[in-house]
Amino acid sequence: MLKLLSTSCRQGRSGFPCSRFPDGAANGALEKSPLFRVIRSLRSYTGEKTLFRLTASFSSDSGEGDGDAAKSVDAKAVEEAEYASTGAEAEEAKASSAIVPTIPRPEDHLNVMVVPLPHRPLFPGFYMPVSIKDSKLLSALADNCKRSVTYAGAFLFKDEPGTDPSLVSGTETGKSIYEFKGQELFNRLHDIGTLAQISSIQGNEVYLLGHRRLRKTEMVDEEPLTVKVDHLKYIGEFTYGRLADFGAALSMANKLLCQQVLEELDDFIPLIQELGLETDDKTALSAKFRERIESKKDRCPPHVLQVFEEELAKLQLLEASSSEFNVTRNYLDWLTALPWGDYSDENFDVHNAQKILDEDHYGLSDVKERILEFIAVGKLRGTSHGKIICLSGPPGVGKTSIGRSIARALNRKFYRFSVGGLADVAEIKGHRRTYIGAMPGKVVQCLKSVGTANPLILIDEIDKLGRGHAGDPASALLELLDPEQNMNFLDHYLDVPIDLSKVLFVCTANVIETIPTPLLDRMEVIAIAGYITDEKMHIARDYLEKATREACGIKPEQVEVTAAALHELIENYCREAGVRNLQKQIEKIYRKIALQLVRKAISIETSAAASIQPGKLEQYNEPSKEDLIEDVDGSLSFEKSDSDPSSENVDAAATAESKNIANPEQIGETWEEVEMAEVDLSPDQTTRVGEQINSKVDEVIDIGEKAGGDTEVDKVVIDVSNLVDFVGKPVFHADRIYDQTPIGVVMGLAWTALGGSTLYIETTLVEQGEAKGVLHITGQLGDVMKESAQIAHTVARAILLEKVPENPFFANSKLHLHVPAGATPKDGPSAGCTMITSLLSLAIKKQVRKDLAMTGEVTLTGRILPIGGVKEKTIAARRSEVKTIIFPAANRRDFDELSDNVKEGLDVHFVDDYSKIFELAFGSIDSSKS
Repeated sequence: MLKLLSTSCRQGRSGFPCSRFPDGAANGALEKSPLFRVIRSLRSYTGEKTLFRLTASFSSDSGEGDGDAAKSVDAKAVEEAEYASTGAEAEEAKASSAIVPTIPRPEDHLNVMVVPLPHRPLFPGFYMPVSIKDSKLLSALADNCKRSVTYAGAFLFKDEPGTDPSLVSGTETGKSIYEFKGQELFNRLHDIGTLAQISSIQGNEVYLLGHRRLRKTEMVDEEPLTVKVDHLKYIGEFTYGRLADFGAALSMANKLLCQQVLEELDDFIPLIQELGLETDDKTALSAKFRERIESKKDRCPPHVLQVFEEELAKLQLLEASSSEFNVTRNYLDWLTALPWGDYSDENFDVHNAQKILDEDHYGLSDVKERILEFIAVGKLRGTSHGKIICLSGPPGVGKTSIGRSIARALNRKFYRFSVGGLADVAEIKGHRRTYIGAMPGKVVQCLKSVGTANPLILIDEIDKLGRGHAGDPASALLELLDPEQNMNFLDHYLDVPIDLSKVLFVCTANVIETIPTPLLDRMEVIAIAGYITDEKMHIARDYLEKATREACGIKPEQVEVTAAALHELIENYCREAGVRNLQKQIEKIYRKIALQLVRKAISIETSAAASIQPGKLEQYNEPSKEDLIEDVDGSLSFEKSDSDPSSENVDAAATAESKNIANPEQIGETWEEVEMAEVDLSPDQTTRVGEQINSKVDEVIDIGEKAGGDTEVDKVVIDVSNLVDFVGKPVFHADRIYDQTPIGVVMGLAWTALGGSTLYIETTLVEQGEAKGVLHITGQLGDVMKESAQIAHTVARAILLEKVPENPFFANSKLHLHVPAGATPKDGPSAGCTMITSLLSLAIKKQVRKDLAMTGEVTLTGRILPIGGVKEKTIAARRSEVKTIIFPAANRRDFDELSDNVKEGLDVHFVDDYSKIFELAFGSIDSSKS
């Protein structure tokens, strides 16, 4: 037993790397365990002896070869055998005195040879293979191992200053390591490294086992680099340091972060959180939540702080594995993430707001004026209370983008969510926490997302709210939008009041008729009627065309869209009130232009390349400027050579291709010609040809500029003549069907979701007979419009009886009233006066005045009631070249608010009784002829 223990002790001190545990005091309390010492002695004894025997056997077998190869193998084997037997020889030499150690311990190495590490630092307790390409260093390490000096210092190599370690490849770092020697290499190494035991050397691979941390102090020898070191021990609890090393060694962090862990000697607790290894989950969560709430404690309402403390105390009592733990954790996460009392600084500069609104939108003066009023009130009061603005109008007029511009002008955060088709109240008010997967409503999500308590929230498509089994969202929006209630808005999930009084709500809707009345009552409606042709022209020029050109990568000098083409596009393709379809058509034009420019550029390059003859490349000389030929259409080719008759065909093909490039149908033929003229060239020849082509193109451009710009890059011009080639045939035709409306036909004005339009009312006589007076109605009319037709028939009979008492037309005539187009649903009362005029025109056999249009609801007594959509109807009248318009007298104020460019050139009459319309439409009548 004594012999066994003495042998194990000698082998344990020999430095041979069979032990899995590092020597010295670094093992701490673990090394003091008796069981550990016994197991280590047994393992060291059996392991080292077996390894020695295998190595010795290998060295004796390897000496049996002959020749040069055998000699090299023998030499290597002998070297390895000598290295492996060093420990055994030392043990034999020390057999007589086993008490006095002759092999130095790890802490005795005060001067160590440096092994630079390119990729990652070596951590204590871990193996690392290192590829060493420096033959001197590799040889020195092998010599040290033969002398039983099996320790070296592993230090991480520094990258260039300012270099991202995650972007530097290991190959680049490995190459740069061996470019430095001596003091230069010493300076490029990190100060803190690891004492590494050399486990084995296989070729240029050195296997290292980390023992303890080192700090290099000064250089001892330059080549190979040897430094003086101080041995470092952990300061603090043993388990934390080992745990930090373990986590960092197994992590995928970059080498600089790992080096920071290696250099940390005192406080390992922050390193273990960074590694995601929290010692107590509940403690760390509580600290995180309390840190969040502390930063806003002064601004947080007292009732929120009270709920926070209660929920935090509950979290400490719950087990981490319970479902209630996760519910409470998620609740605290939402509660502490909200911006309690955090408000962004608003900008009340009216001039800045005006500039921003004008930059983003053209026209819309009434909308801009309302926003500026809101800002002015906020400036005078010093603060702004949230309002509810509803922007109503047809699609594509910019309602959503106006909301975004308002937020930018006020310097508020912007958040948008659509309620179109929303049927679940929980989307607005949140879910109860008792449900699985419960979440707060959209408003709470908005506050967490923007990080301020006074954002601008855009509620889109509020006129399309749904209603399902999960409640009525329109009723739930009342608490959200009511200024008297939203200062204490209660979300079902949070269950604590939230102050939303500083939030600015902007709603959008296509029509306000479908918005519930209680909800509409809390809004301030701003109607956006749409754009007239002149406004669309400005929008297309200043906004849409510029943005589309930049998006397609086309330069301004490469394309020109004439004003006539834009006007044609607006009138016959994009007649709707908004500009969204106009933007789509402009994008379609520029996409086709981009394709045309790219095709032409490719054709010119291939034409120039095809002009160089096959087999004549070596004799080809760079032509002079006089040899260049410029075609009429701007295509380029080289002068044909007399010595090569085949050049005529090639040049002909190139010229044909350049001429046909404007015709897309012939592109395929030109490509076939180009493919026939292709030449297999070597890389050098191809490079020389490319240089010659580029040189000639530059010369031609210079010549063209000197000659007056005849060879400038062709500009694509879009005009009325070729607009059909880019956007197809017109979608709309003129609303005006008749130049002069015949008897029984009158033009009315109608409002649609796409804006305004003209509407013809046609009446014809079917048959006459005693007491056959009846009215038949067609045209896919709604109930209200059918009733208007019946009212019009009654009023027309009364007026005819008054004007021409002896005319029994309506009593004895079967009439048919039709409203084209028959496929379009139509409803509304505003066509009443137009229907009366159509019936009277047929009865008195007289046409109405030329260029006349009218609108207005009529009562049974002949009174004219106001209508809606004055701007849209006025725009529709101008589009149809109508000069005279009849509006109800009550709509005079709406017409006066229109801009001057809309009212210009119109003769508008405001009436309150149909008798005035009769005079304007027919003038004086001859009762005898009637």
